[in-house]
Amino acid sequence: MFDTEIMKITKLIVDKLLVPSSVTKSQTAQKRYYDDTMKGFGVRVTSGGTKAFFVEKLVNGKLRRMTIGRYPEITVEQARKEAQKLLGKIATGIDPVAEKNEKKAKAVTLKNVFADYLNARKSLKATTLADYQRIMEYSFSDWQNKPLLGITKDMVAKRHRKLGERSEARANLSMRFLRALFNFAAGEYEDAKGKSLVLENPVKRLSHTRAWYRVERRQTVIKPHELAVWYNAVMTIEDERSTAKSAILRDYLLLVLFTGLRRNEAIKLKWNQIDFKAKTLSIADTKNHQTHVLPLSDFLYNLLLSRHTQSATEFVFPGDGKTGYIVEPRKVMDKVISKSGVSFTLHDLRRTFITIAESLDIPAYALKRLLNHKMNHDVTAGYIVMDVERLRAPMQMITDHFLKLMGAKESAKIIDLKKKETIYER
Repeated sequence: MFDTEIMKITKLIVDKLLVPSSVTKSQTAQKRYYDDTMKGFGVRVTSGGTKAFFVEKLVNGKLRRMTIGRYPEITVEQARKEAQKLLGKIATGIDPVAEKNEKKAKAVTLKNVFADYLNARKSLKATTLADYQRIMEYSFSDWQNKPLLGITKDMVAKRHRKLGERSEARANLSMRFLRALFNFAAGEYEDAKGKSLVLENPVKRLSHTRAWYRVERRQTVIKPHELAVWYNAVMTIEDERSTAKSAILRDYLLLVLFTGLRRNEAIKLKWNQIDFKAKTLSIADTKNHQTHVLPLSDFLYNLLLSRHTQSATEFVFPGDGKTGYIVEPRKVMDKVISKSGVSFTLHDLRRTFITIAESLDIPAYALKRLLNHKMNHDVTAGYIVMDVERLRAPMQMITDHFLKLMGAKESAKIIDLKKKETIYER
C-alpha cells in the first residue's frame, strides 16, 4: 500500500520526509515522492524508515520501476545524475531492467543453472536427485563456477573424451545431463529483447562428430545352472556384526531375486506395504510413478511372515544408519560371490527374474505387470485391466521354478496358465 506526492526533491526535503505508519503487521506502508522537474525520478519512503531513489517510466507499454540506491548511501545529486542516464537510455528505446537481467543471465554459472533446474523440478525422486548431484561432483566439479555461456563445444568434446577414459557409460550419462541443463537454460534465460541467450547446445557437437560411445546394455544374469550354488552361498552367509544381520541381508537378496524389484524399492520396504491377509506387496514410489502391487508366492509369504515376527521397526530390512534401513550390502554380496563363484549385481537379480519368467512362457501382459513396465505404446494393453489375482499363478510358477533350480524344491508344480486365465474370465 502506498501514497504519492509531487515536489522538488532536494537533500533538505529528503531529510525531512516523514516515515509512513504500517498498515498491518504483515504489510509495510510506503509513500512515493516524485520530482516536479525530472519526470519519472523519485524517492520512496517505507514504514521501516528506508529511503530509496528510483526511476519510473513506461517502456514498450510496460511500467518499469528501477531502484537507483538508498539514501544517504547515495546523495540526491548522485541519484539525479543516475536517473538522467537511465531516462536517457529509455528515450533511445533501451529497457534498463531487461538490460540488467540480460547481464545477470550472461553471468549465470553452471551451478546456478543446476540450482534453478532443481527448483523447477520439485517432483524429482531422491535417487534421481542424488544421481544428478554425483554427476555434478564427479564430472563437472571444476566447471560449476564457470559461466554457462563460457562452456564451448570444444570443451564438451574434450571433457567427454576424458571421462570416457575411465567409464564410457558414465561419460555418455554426464553429457546427456549437461545437454538437459543447456536445454533448460535455453528456455529460462533471455536477452533484453526476449530472445534466448543459449543459441545452441554445445553438447550437439558429440552427435555431429558421432562421438557418443557405443555402450552395450548390460545383459548379465545368474544362469540356471548357477542358481543352486548361489542359493547355498546366500543361505549360509555370515555377517561379522551378528547372525540377525546375516538373516536380514539373506532375506533381502532373496526378495529381490524372487520379485524382480528394483534395489531401492526393496531396500526401503516397510511393513505397512505388506498385506498378509491379501498376501500382497505394494510399492507406491516407483520409477514410472505407477503403484506396483505384487501377489506373494508361498515362499515369499513365509519369508516375510517369519521376518515380521522378529521385527521391531517399520522397515522390513532394518539397518543401523540414519535412514533406518540397510544400505547396499556390498560386503555380504562379495562374500556370496567368493563362496559361490557366481558374480552378480543387485540389478542382475532383477534381470534373472525377468529371464526365468520369460522362459516359462508367462503371458506378455502378465510379465509386464509383474515388472511394472509401462505399456503406453500398446493399444491393446490400454484396454486390459489385470487384477493382482491374475498375477498370482504366474508368480507362484516363477517361484516354484526358482526353487527347483536351486534344489530347494523337488519339482515345480506345473500350472496351465491358459486354463487358469479361462477360469478367471468366466
